[in-house]
Amino acid sequence: MLPWRQVATRLLLVLLLLLGVLSCRHTATARPAPAASPALHHRHQHGAAPRHSLEHLQGAGRDSHVTGLAELKRYLARFGYMDDPRAGEHDNDAFDDHMEAAVKRYQSRLGLPVTGRLDAATLGRVVSPRCGVGDGHVSVTMSESTSGRFTFFDGEPRWTQADPLVLTYSISSSSEASVVDDLTPEAVSAALRSAFARWARVIPVEFVEAEADDYYGADIKVGFYVGDHGDGSAFDGKDGVVAHAYAPRDGRLHFDAAESWAVDVGSETPASWAMDLETVAVHEIGHILGLGHSSSPEAVMFPYIDIGERKVELSVDDIEGVQLLYGSNPLFSHPSSSVSTGRGGWLAGSVSFVGVVLAMLVTHV
Repeated sequence: MLPWRQVATRLLLVLLLLLGVLSCRHTATARPAPAASPALHHRHQHGAAPRHSLEHLQGAGRDSHVTGLAELKRYLARFGYMDDPRAGEHDNDAFDDHMEAAVKRYQSRLGLPVTGRLDAATLGRVVSPRCGVGDGHVSVTMSESTSGRFTFFDGEPRWTQADPLVLTYSISSSSEASVVDDLTPEAVSAALRSAFARWARVIPVEFVEAEADDYYGADIKVGFYVGDHGDGSAFDGKDGVVAHAYAPRDGRLHFDAAESWAVDVGSETPASWAMDLETVAVHEIGHILGLGHSSSPEAVMFPYIDIGERKVELSVDDIEGVQLLYGSNPLFSHPSSSVSTGRGGWLAGSVSFVGVVLAMLVTHV
């Protein structure tokens, strides 16, 4: 038998090997650092947020009085974070208690540091393009899991008129789609078809494109419009609100034709100057199905989207939410199961590896 010092040395080697494996695993799964907030002066012409630079608002907090706060109050009211200041005594540039409470709700909802002040991260989010559906007009029904951050429209509406459920959609030929000079009708149709397919993959719902002359008979009516287009939710121009949609069983899905749209974002020659049509379409279809906004930045139902960003893959949060409304597509394998299997496989492999090393050492002791 080898001297006890050699045995101790080999056991120490095993311990070091195990620590090395654990360290590699931790490094491989570390979350990437969050993206930097957009520059505060990156406000887009005619956007939903204040149209001038917001840099002068940075640092504003309770009891301050800064020109432009009234406009920011209207922005927060529009998306459900405070009562409309135009209806009462708060249509002013005072940072009062109501404003502070609204800012805290906004920060909490969007995963920002809850400071109650207009810090760089908060103002950076405000100036980003977003969906026109409000964040505060949805219920706060969450999944039982701690990871669930999705919401539903009030009353949890859903499409229920048939089994199996088949929804038709049609793209308007009479809307201002001709304003979208960068896209052909074929490109628009392909992007919409791909967006609908992403939801159909996870729920037992089929989406079928109707004939062009059956637009008003389709369940889902898609169109490109500018400004006030008759639905009470006027678009605000380039880079503000980029699209909006309505809960079941309304079926209207509208894109702002004033935006720069593209279908090649994420390709070898990405259109970093434009909004990705499929990305926005996937988000708005979630509203058509009954989902509200998610507070998870990884979810396609997060209310904000950056220019040049492509985000079309449904997250676990999106999938859990929509499946609570419609059930699961029998052919769909939930990604969380593969994640669990993968982690279990790694643990089993690590234990097996250490076991082999131990066996080899004991054999030679």
